[in-house]
Amino acid sequence: MSPAPTLCDFTFPRIPQASGMTDSSLSAPRNNLDFSIIVATHNDWAPLEKFLSSLAEQANPSSFDVIVVDDGSTDAAPEFISKWKTQFPLTIIRQPHAGISAARNRGTQNSRGSVLVFADADCRLDRDCLRVLERTINALPEKHYFQLHMVGDCSSGSVGRAEQLRLMTLQTYFLRPDGSIRYLNTAGFAVRRANVQVDAGLFDPVAVRAEDTLLLANLIKRGELPFFVSGAIVQHNVSLSLVAYLRKAIRSAHLEAKTFDVISTAGVKIRVSHRERLSMLWSAWKFSQDRAIRRPAWFVLLARQVLRLIAGFYC
Repeated sequence: MSPAPTLCDFTFPRIPQASGMTDSSLSAPRNNLDFSIIVATHNDWAPLEKFLSSLAEQANPSSFDVIVVDDGSTDAAPEFISKWKTQFPLTIIRQPHAGISAARNRGTQNSRGSVLVFADADCRLDRDCLRVLERTINALPEKHYFQLHMVGDCSSGSVGRAEQLRLMTLQTYFLRPDGSIRYLNTAGFAVRRANVQVDAGLFDPVAVRAEDTLLLANLIKRGELPFFVSGAIVQHNVSLSLVAYLRKAIRSAHLEAKTFDVISTAGVKIRVSHRERLSMLWSAWKFSQDRAIRRPAWFVLLARQVLRLIAGFYC
């Protein structure tokens, strides 16, 4: 069994504790929550095992069950995935390939927890992630949606450092003084079950990619933003070569075009302006002074953004 990541494995921005959150509120007596952790996967069995391992090693774990939706993988879940049923309740649902939104909705329909947590197969939870998330949710009964703190893996080369730089920049830029964040990443996201139409699902199946951005647009339209839980850390592990990483960025930009068209017709401004984009690149440049990230990561991030802009222009 591989060890679960610990806080010192991560390099993450020192984002101020949100207003309304105090040390006493986080140390208050626990009101145990039931989490349903939903993961959609497509041929990602090896990364998924590391994710499940991080769940097994949670400190003071809340009650949780795990729902893995196999979205049309070539082969059914291997034995090394099924064996985790001995560690915690694990349901594996196999369906024809229907896309990330449909897969997550299928997981939602088979969930039973009072809080739904969405993650990606190539992520790992810090060992305190669920404990911190539970205490934050208990301390803020008026909040319904929660963005977990996404970080990259700076030990995995230039791509991992670029991913850390990207996530650090986005979360720092969009975090608001009241603790809400104008950013949503379903690789680490939680919602109270009471705020989900379980039968219909949370995600619009029209979104092949950027389903989280579409959800954010819908929340903005309703006047609500996710609350940022800085202590609930989720590490996104990108096991791609530099070329594959950039190719994926181009492909994602093409697939996201339809989703942004839907958002545009709803009258919600979600895309950043060129000025905002330049401001974020400048912030990223300053963050890249960190010895754990380094300057080359900024140039990888710059190349990614330029390629996405070009791909988006031709969509």
